[in-house]
Amino acid sequence: MKILISNDDGYQAPGLAALYEALKEVAEVEVIAPEHNNSAKSNALTLHSPLYVTRATNGFRFVNGTPADCVHIALTGLLDYRPDLVISGINNGANMGDDTIYSGTVGAAMEGYLFGVPAIAFSQVEKDWHHVDAAARKARDLVLAMAQQQLITHTPWLLNVNIPNLPYEQIGSMKLCRLGRRHSAEKVIQQVSPRGETMYWIGAAGPVKDDADGTDFHATAQGHIAMTPLKVDLTDHDNLQYWAQSASRLAASLQTAKP
Repeated sequence: MKILISNDDGYQAPGLAALYEALKEVAEVEVIAPEHNNSAKSNALTLHSPLYVTRATNGFRFVNGTPADCVHIALTGLLDYRPDLVISGINNGANMGDDTIYSGTVGAAMEGYLFGVPAIAFSQVEKDWHHVDAAARKARDLVLAMAQQQLITHTPWLLNVNIPNLPYEQIGSMKLCRLGRRHSAEKVIQQVSPRGETMYWIGAAGPVKDDADGTDFHATAQGHIAMTPLKVDLTDHDNLQYWAQSASRLAASLQTAKP
């Protein structure tokens, strides 16, 4: 099995190293990750400046770009083979609920999925890398189980997995979950720079709004691993019929509108 690993915390992140050490025992692993922290970069691609790939002393390759850049260039020319699986992480902190929209960790995995490769985004629930080696072992266990059950095929899928920061033996079973929801982010932080200019810092993520039974927030709070299958189709299928009627009325209005 050939696995491409990336992340959004940068090529020197402990979560990336732990994941590599765990997976290299069971697969042929290649690491191509961002040079610097790229949290909250989502699926951003660098289109207006060149990208450079550098080999680090530990053998990892890093890119002066986003997580999606790393996977994109790997799959479109940097690698001379097609990996069986793309894995992103282990992220320093949770990617649950609305966070998945912004997440660079999920963005890297999603880039693999868009190219038709099965992909998993791994995150730890809390920051600071506590028990990251245990999380990496759980990630390896999941990958091995999926391989044994022949789930890693040419049919792409995208999974978001959040692992509690607990010792290996204390981590609960895996739960299939839906995404929860957060309230809106906290207020923007304003400061004055040494030059007298007003600076703005994005506020912290809002508190949890939906952590009901069945959500990723609920599962991880109980010490379980939360696994959520994701899709890229943003179409509001539930309301297509409503908008079909509205679109007809709008189209009629536009045709009769005066220039």
